[in-house]
Amino acid sequence: MKQEQGTWIRGYLTIHVIGSRPELFLDLCARNEIYVWDIHKIDKQTCVANIFVKDLLKIKKIRKKTRYKIQFKKRTGLPFTWKKFKKRKALMFGIVLSVLFVFFLSNMVWKIEIDGVRPEVEKQIRTSLRANGVYPGVLKFSVESPSKLQRLVLDNNPELLWVGVKEKGTTYTLEGVEKTTISEQEVKSPSNIVANKSGVIVDMYVSKGKPLAKINDFVEKGEILVAGDLKTADAIDEEKGEENEKEEGEYQIAAEAEIYANTWYESTISVPMEVTYQAITGEVNNKYYLGGNNQKVPIWGFFQEEYQSSRIEEEQNSIYFFQWELPIYFYKKEVYELEEVVEKRSEKEAKELGIRQAKIDLQETLGQAAEITNEKILHEASENGKVKLELYFTVKENIAKIQDLSQGD
Repeated sequence: MKQEQGTWIRGYLTIHVIGSRPELFLDLCARNEIYVWDIHKIDKQTCVANIFVKDLLKIKKIRKKTRYKIQFKKRTGLPFTWKKFKKRKALMFGIVLSVLFVFFLSNMVWKIEIDGVRPEVEKQIRTSLRANGVYPGVLKFSVESPSKLQRLVLDNNPELLWVGVKEKGTTYTLEGVEKTTISEQEVKSPSNIVANKSGVIVDMYVSKGKPLAKINDFVEKGEILVAGDLKTADAIDEEKGEENEKEEGEYQIAAEAEIYANTWYESTISVPMEVTYQAITGEVNNKYYLGGNNQKVPIWGFFQEEYQSSRIEEEQNSIYFFQWELPIYFYKKEVYELEEVVEKRSEKEAKELGIRQAKIDLQETLGQAAEITNEKILHEASENGKVKLELYFTVKENIAKIQDLSQGD
């Protein structure tokens, strides 16, 4: 018979069958469903064959009914190897401990490389990573995924335009791109400062050019506030005698100024007086799995109470042995408990919330440099369970806009 696969794992014996016509004994074994292979005859009285360990008792029972002698010459396979190891417990313990130690070391962060940034920025990145538990020597299972690390580094280092995070074995590689500040050109083309919005001027800071408006003036959008054409602005009266001798371009400069004015905006917003939403209670169950090929084996946290309503976040980490990535993954599942919250608001609360939300929306549109100085309710109505507001905002903002003289008024 041909050898069957997995014989070493199951364990087998090499036997010598001694007697007259020993092949008849092996035929008797086959008739009793004993698997026999690698049969060959040494001489007229002896045959050699292999049998599985599990069939040993069957062989002994058959031998008792015959006159053949059975000699066990060789023991091969995992059961016998395991038996040898059991006799050497210290050696076995050392091997298991060594494998676990290597496995442990293979799943630690040993190196963090940062490229593409200046040394001082690199130091800031390393400091922010350490503050968030990412440093050489930490277990990779406790480190956030590369995408989360990327957001973390960008949030903590505003001077970075982009950063890429790659995980390779026990090394994390970060490649960053810094924001570049374009320095202003020393020589600028002649220009005026005009109003980009209509409003009433409250502050003026003119460093270059001829002011054509003053504080408390109402100006229209597009109106010239600071002239860069000094000749047109009649700003060279003291040089009238030499005016015809100079070229027109000598009286044109790049105006520079900051002009702050009160501007006005209207907004309409509707706020429900009752709203239902799901909120996280603060309770969370952490579950851990080992798995691969779409199969997961729970290893911790699987006896925890299930929530009626929950939000689940999963994280997958590769497992390494030396530099090889194993086809096994470590999964962490965070299950957050959710509860349904019904919030009822009074008309006053809804109105305050609407004003606050309208101010936030307007601030996001105008930018943080603008300052909302006043708000006024033009119209207020309550219908169909909602409070509808028409609001009027006064904003202090910089309305200066550079207009190249070549563009005209």
